[in-house]
Amino acid sequence: MSEVKKVVLAYSGGLDTSVIVRWLIETYHCEVICFAADVGQKEELSGLREKAIKTGATKIYIDDLREEFARDFVFPALRANAIYEGTYLLGTSLARPLIAKRQLEIAKMEGADAVCHGATGKGNDQVRFEVTYIALEPSIRIISAWKDDHWTFDSRASMIDYAEKHGIPLPLTREKPYSSDRNLLHISHEGGILEDPWAEPKEDMFVLTVSPEAAPDKPTYVEIGFEKGNPVSVDGKAMSPAQLLDHLNGIAGANGIGRVDMVENRFVGMKSRGVYETPGGTVLWAAHRAVESITMDREVMQMRDSLIPKYAQLVYNGFWYAPEMEALQHFIDDTQQKVTGTARIKLYKGNCIVAGRKSPNSLYSEDFATFEKDRVYNQQDATGFIRLNALRLRIQAMLKNR
Repeated sequence: MSEVKKVVLAYSGGLDTSVIVRWLIETYHCEVICFAADVGQKEELSGLREKAIKTGATKIYIDDLREEFARDFVFPALRANAIYEGTYLLGTSLARPLIAKRQLEIAKMEGADAVCHGATGKGNDQVRFEVTYIALEPSIRIISAWKDDHWTFDSRASMIDYAEKHGIPLPLTREKPYSSDRNLLHISHEGGILEDPWAEPKEDMFVLTVSPEAAPDKPTYVEIGFEKGNPVSVDGKAMSPAQLLDHLNGIAGANGIGRVDMVENRFVGMKSRGVYETPGGTVLWAAHRAVESITMDREVMQMRDSLIPKYAQLVYNGFWYAPEMEALQHFIDDTQQKVTGTARIKLYKGNCIVAGRKSPNSLYSEDFATFEKDRVYNQQDATGFIRLNALRLRIQAMLKNR
């Protein structure tokens, strides 16, 4: 085992990384510097500095990356209407490349010769971290604890035993062994009883949303303003990207918006059950689509929509810094130049309903669309249009009947 002098660990204070601090010191006899990215965890960051130092780290960085996360990662995905397997708005997937990028910057500042993460060899995060490391700093040494030859833990239970033995405080218990990952866009829940896809999540697991049954009996309306595909205001008040997303999380969460329970296909090949809460993001995705509906050309929209699965797959699989992702984002952003306007959204007991949309760039014309008398559209023109479009079907039928 080659010598490691200093490691920067992507640190959340959860079970895995709390144990890994001590494990790195015992295994590599190296200095450990922890890095926690503030991407909107809120109270989860409380006490993190003291815990990291007490566990053995010599230093910890807690960097506020909320605005960068919302502006440079969440909003580009929103402009693409990115959604994985029809359900997942990619909350964890979008945060990982940002965390890994900043981790590398700290490693360079500190003169560290290695970086480490706590993702398991079964999941997607290992790919997201390590592909980013390789793309941005190919010479850095990567320590992936769960795949390391010296890693002796085989389950979360064995890690809990180790933590209890060394007096390491944990955010979970044997009774509630959920693994959660929170940021401005969402919070994810995995593990424990959730590993049974037939078991319904318990209500005390949820953090950002009330149950739809407990939501207010009257609807809440919000108006979201967009400029070139990016949300810029709520109810006429301009907000920064992080402020806007945080504000919508509160409003939507109180109305039971954004709960998702899905079995997804991990990049490594297995299926995994995850429960997500994405209140503000769910509202933004609906509002963005509403403004697009009156500002985007039909063929441009269809072409963009055909690329949504590919975009989502690249994000989910960890290829944020790949050349194909850069090219795809350029195309997406070009389609958004006219996506400016306002969407009015009705929130009611878990439902996110578009109630109105308007735009100075609207392609919608009431003169053409009306069912009342008009003077701009000759309905007889549709006869030839239909016959020409059905010509191939007519020929097939004639040949079949011959």
